[in-house]
Parts: sequence; structure tokens; C-alpha cells
Amino acid sequence: MNQSPIISLDDVCKQFKSLNRREGLGGSFLDLFSRNYKYVDAVKNVSMDIYPGEILGFIGPNGAGKSTTIKMMTGVLLPTSGELLVNGMPPFKHRKENNKSIGVVFGQRSQLWWDLPVIESFKILKDIYRVPTKNYKANLETFNSLVDITHLYKQPVRQLSLGQRMICDIFAAFLHNPKIVFLDEPTIGLDVSVKASVREIIRTLNREHNTTIILTSHDLSDIESLSQRLIIIDKGEKMYDGELKDIAERFSTHRTLRIDVSGDRKAFISRIEQETGLAGLLAEDGWIEIKAEGSAAEVMKLVSLAMSTGAVRDITIQGVRTEDIVRQLYEGAKI
Repeated sequence: MNQSPIISLDDVCKQFKSLNRREGLGGSFLDLFSRNYKYVDAVKNVSMDIYPGEILGFIGPNGAGKSTTIKMMTGVLLPTSGELLVNGMPPFKHRKENNKSIGVVFGQRSQLWWDLPVIESFKILKDIYRVPTKNYKANLETFNSLVDITHLYKQPVRQLSLGQRMICDIFAAFLHNPKIVFLDEPTIGLDVSVKASVREIIRTLNREHNTTIILTSHDLSDIESLSQRLIIIDKGEKMYDGELKDIAERFSTHRTLRIDVSGDRKAFISRIEQETGLAGLLAEDGWIEIKAEGSAAEVMKLVSLAMSTGAVRDITIQGVRTEDIVRQLYEGAKI
């Protein structure tokens, strides 16, 4: 890209020191006088550049180092070594300036005041970030054009449903027009319709304000829906950095045909196995599943063969799911 990165990490490491505690009362007594520490590498030599306007999927298994990396980006933690710049500044050393330019949403925690009406929380955030009244009103109008929450303004936050609170939290994070927003599990626990609304809100605000969004989620449908670029971290190290479609193409070595047939299913499977050498499996829902390796042209030959039997009522072709690809990477598959 020709533009400069808005977030840049160069060989960033974060090491924590913890006490090797001894067991029992005697061990606790000895720990008072003899400090035996161990060092844990939470993040190891991570480098990445994130550009203005990107929606970046940042994922990894529990304990991979995601939260530690984000805490360093937000200025909560100081890297042990390496260089980390956000908006051209080390975020830990310039926490006040950095906080003005970022927004944060945690799926399991709210930044809104629990006992106050929603609109009062918005007003407090307006004053904290010194948002001009004109901009504040314009942002509320934009938010309500996406999802009308005016009927929620006078309700205490504690009375909101999970989906209502999450939408209000997202609006609160964008209220001061931040350059960067960190979204941690923004759709956790939400039903399908609310998830779709939340994703559309994120997509629209990113497009209209060119906001850079760092998205972490265990729901990979969020990543697929919103992100083009994916970074995977595991055991503190970066495993993958590239477009989502590239990793899907690299791992999509097979496709699964699901076929619904009339008549004798076992006879159909036997014929396919005899003519192609491919094994057929009768799924619990009564459909026949055949895993086909190779190119799309070879898969279409199999489809033509199945259709020529005259017994096919319906047929679908499924590629490898992103969720399965990521699981393979977590389990040690090489990229």
C-alpha cells in the first residue's frame, strides 16, 4: 500500500514475570524470603502493519497472545522489546493522546454506566472526549439511521437486552469519531438477526468514517462477513497474515458433494464407488456425502455422473469451511 500504516509493530515481544510458588504453608513461608521467578513469553517477535480503513480479523486460540497484543496497542501494556506505534506514537508513553483516537468494545463488558439511562452515558462520553455538540448530534442521527435506538435513550443500561446493549456499546465506541476501534467478541451471545444488524452497523461505520477496525472473535462467521485480511496468532507468534480468500484457497483441497436421491441409496453409493473409486457416506439426514479431491472440473464430472443415474433430487457442493481451516492451523498444520 502507498499509505502509511496507522498501527505498526516491529519485532514486538511481551514477557511476564511470575513467582514459582511452593506448595503448602511451609512453601508459602519460604516464598517470603526466597523469590524464585519464571518468565513467560506471551508475545514473541510479532511484526505487522495495519492500514487506515482496514477491517482486520485478528484471531487465535485461548492463551495465544491476542489480548496481550491488543492491550499493547491500546497503551495498557508496555512491550518488553520491539517497536510499537499507533498513529505514529508509542501508545503506552502517550496514553492520553492515544485514548482520544481509539474506541473499544468488549462483548462481555460494557463501557456504559449500568444504572444510568443510555442517553446520559452518551452525554458523559461526549464530555469526556470533548465532542463538539454539532458532531455529537450528527453522530446520533447517523446511528439512528442505521438502527433506531431513540426509544432506548431513557432506559437504564441494566434493563437493556444483550443485543440492545451491544448496539449501544458499539455506538458509544464510535461516538467521538475514533480513527481505530477494537472490537472483542462483538456478537457473542446474540441471536442471528441481531448479529446481522451489528455486522451491518460495523460495515457502514467503517465505510463512512474510514475507521480502522481490529476484530477479534471466536465466531468465524463475523470474520468472514467483515474482514478481507486475517492475522492468526498462536503461542505468542504470528502464524498467518494475508487475505482470507488466499488461506481458504490454499486449504480447500477437497469439496464435499451432498446428494439427495430417490430410491435405493445404498445401490446409488455402490454404483458411484464402482465407477469412481470414491467412498460414499450416508449422513444422518438421509443425504449421501462424497468427498471429492482435485479441480473444479473433476468435481463437475462427478456431478454429471450422479445426475446421469436419474435418481438425484437435489445436490449441493460444499468447500472446506473457514472454521475447519483455522482448527487445522491451531492443531499444527503448516501454512
